[in-house]
Amino acid sequence: MTDQRREAPIGVFDSGLGGLTVARAIRARLPSERLIYLGDTARVPYGTRSAHTVIRYARTCASHLAARGVKMLVVACNTVSAVALPMLRVELDVPVLGVIGPGARAGVAATRSHRVGILATAGTVGSGAYPRMIAATSTRCEVVQRAAPLLVPLVEEGWLDGEVPPLVVRRYLADLIAQDVDTIVLGCTHYPLLAPLIEREAAALAGAPVAIVDSAEATAEELAAVLEERGLAREGEGGLDLMVTDLPDRFAEVASRFLGQELSREDVAAIDL
Repeated sequence: MTDQRREAPIGVFDSGLGGLTVARAIRARLPSERLIYLGDTARVPYGTRSAHTVIRYARTCASHLAARGVKMLVVACNTVSAVALPMLRVELDVPVLGVIGPGARAGVAATRSHRVGILATAGTVGSGAYPRMIAATSTRCEVVQRAAPLLVPLVEEGWLDGEVPPLVVRRYLADLIAQDVDTIVLGCTHYPLLAPLIEREAAALAGAPVAIVDSAEATAEELAAVLEERGLAREGEGGLDLMVTDLPDRFAEVASRFLGQELSREDVAAIDL
């Protein structure tokens, strides 16, 4: 039975595209694992929904992946990680990992001044999930948050360079740097695509290097540790199956940037939940 479980895929879900940065980080860290990614594009965004609705959506996505026999579930959505993880952990028979805990713990490990900045969407900032998780990890750390709502559309439109992105990033970072943070956690799964720019602009504003923590990479590291601890790490060739609940053509087009590989419409399955 252990061998059979080891061969099972890992389920990853998000409200849309952003969680693909988590899938990409997992593939880089664990190339032998098989992933099934579900983007709930019919109901995106989750960040504007009530907690009750987010929990209902999360239960539907998780149940679909569980029915496909996954050995572990990764919630690649900050909103779901903030409000629905306890429910999913109670209801599912497999380990469940979110993105907020790993990102918060990596932020605590990276800071030297014990002042950590969080760059995230308005919904994630409003949830207070990162400050709570950081406080649970270290009582010495102070947390400064900044919502950066324009970064998501920039990433989805592919505006990663040129004149506009540095101006937008600098405006958001100025508040964090002014409060002497030496570490910034990217609290949205879209933001890793802008990580090099964020790192450059933060260093320019601070006059010194600022540690940039990618919660996707931190999640991949914790996932590797859990698989190893439970004897679930797979060997051989891995893979990635993509599913969405709406607009597979658009998803395939934009997902190529998130995954760093070319995709066609045939690479994305459309499903109903």
